[in-house]
Amino acid sequence: MPMRSEDQERAERAASGDQEAFRTIYRDYVRPVYWIAHGILGSTADAEDVTQETFVVAWRKLPGLELVGASLLPWLATICRFQAANRLRVIRRDRANTADAVQDEVADTVSVEDQVISAALAERIALEVGSLGELDAEVFRLCVVEGYAYQAAAERLGVSHAVVRNRLSRVRTRLRGAVREVRDA
Repeated sequence: MPMRSEDQERAERAASGDQEAFRTIYRDYVRPVYWIAHGILGSTADAEDVTQETFVVAWRKLPGLELVGASLLPWLATICRFQAANRLRVIRRDRANTADAVQDEVADTVSVEDQVISAALAERIALEVGSLGELDAEVFRLCVVEGYAYQAAAERLGVSHAVVRNRLSRVRTRLRGAVREVRDA
């Protein structure tokens, strides 16, 4: 019988009503889900709402979940993207139905500039991540991209919790510097 991941075990427990298992899933994935929502919506308030909606939907859908990989993040990210798309439709519909619709044309012009800045920022971050050493890149991938907790990443990499925490802190500082460079340019 194949070995089961922590996420698979937690998902099964949560699906059977174990609220503590679901709280652990929430704590492990709330940040990456929030950043996905924020990236799509660009609004802190909307991203917070969509994050909460994502976990409400996840709680309802857990009983029918057949987890394909070891991580719940791809499944949660898919729910988040659908929730964010729904929120965008509502926002656009509400804007179209207001007397301020003419002002939206100016906002669309600004959003093109924002998209160019976002593309430059994404390129700079990708370049920075691509230049990381092997261990730093793996720490970044596991903790930031896949949503691993520090201890889980440490166990997977065969290093201590402190090594993961310290390396991720340095990577984040480096990425913040790269973000400042793009924004100040």
